[in-house]
Amino acid sequence: MATIASTVTTAADAKLLRFALKQDATGSGANGVLYVLAAAIFGELFGLPAALLYPVGAFLVAFAAALFFLASRPTVSRAAVGVVMAVNIAWVVASAELLIAGWFPLTGLGTALVIAQAVVVTGFTGLQFAGLRRTA
Repeated sequence: MATIASTVTTAADAKLLRFALKQDATGSGANGVLYVLAAAIFGELFGLPAALLYPVGAFLVAFAAALFFLASRPTVSRAAVGVVMAVNIAWVVASAELLIAGWFPLTGLGTALVIAQAVVVTGFTGLQFAGLRRTA
């Protein structure tokens, strides 16, 4: 019976995976910092409550730190990447639910932001999946 390695060990094998994790970290971290620092302005601009943007921003900053840490390790845990991908998928599903349910009075710019973020996060997840497949 064949087993799948639980970690990715060689730098060459993990190049795409590390790239995907770092890009996700950069985007998540930048959004998180902006949400925390400018929640009131962004809330008005996008039609989202600042009270939502503060904790979401803090989560994104912490998530970004975890992604950078994961990408910097000598070995990349496949299970940890699976958790990252699950969080990303949850983000996309929550974004769709936010739009469908109409929880907030989003502006046109807010709707565009939610859609754009969901598309970008889907792309990060696809890259992470491809990176995992290359390392299998």
